[in-house]
Amino acid sequence: MTFKYQNANIHYTKSGTGPAVILLHGFLESTTMWEPLVSRIADKHTVIAIDFPGMGKSEPVAEVHTMTMMAEVVHALLQESNIDKATLIGHSMGGYITLAFIDLFEDKAEKIILLNTTSIADSEERKSVRNRSVQLVRERPKAYISMAIGNWAVEDSREKFKEDLDFLKNQAYTFPIEGITAALRGMRDRKDRTEVLSKFPKPKYLLLAEDDPIIDAKETSKLAQQAGVKVKIISGGHMSMIENQTALLDFVQSALED
Repeated sequence: MTFKYQNANIHYTKSGTGPAVILLHGFLESTTMWEPLVSRIADKHTVIAIDFPGMGKSEPVAEVHTMTMMAEVVHALLQESNIDKATLIGHSMGGYITLAFIDLFEDKAEKIILLNTTSIADSEERKSVRNRSVQLVRERPKAYISMAIGNWAVEDSREKFKEDLDFLKNQAYTFPIEGITAALRGMRDRKDRTEVLSKFPKPKYLLLAEDDPIIDAKETSKLAQQAGVKVKIISGGHMSMIENQTALLDFVQSALED
């Protein structure tokens, strides 16, 4: 299914019946990453997964896809689907967008479930990495995508889950370059939303991976717990849906039922 946002076609999937759950994928991902979770929860929930602008089957919108703009896309999807309130589940960049969403539309979120993500902004060093990544995507997009996705998993997972990681890479190779660079700029420019997370008065959960090369599990866990978030740390790297799928699915289902 698709809807229009600023003249761009935005793709989403919808299945199941019951309370609404919105699934927000990460950078270089799409609705397909959520298929194991949809199978688990669609018997009791209306599950909607979106392809963010410039990824999956959705068209780019702007030169910079800010987290605020992406949150507004999610809000437009809720309106398109006649949904007043929903639980938001966000992986990595999808977590940044979840936090931007509750910053703008707190009353629309029943609860939030964050996966392999953080509320803090990019450091200056990380911003420099994003800028170099933009240049690399322009020059050698396939090399960048292959390197990025490969580096997100812990070393042992790269061979064990090679087929799943290759699927992600091959899918991301089809994304428009302007969509990838717009997301990189948006993540680079996002603001710290730790206070937003702390002030969110409804249930909030965070799953982290102990060897995540992107998100420091110990520091992020400490910060999140101070913000009143229920935190669980599991084994594996940044790609918990692949590297430790059972633990992730159990965590999400438990949070939904809590």
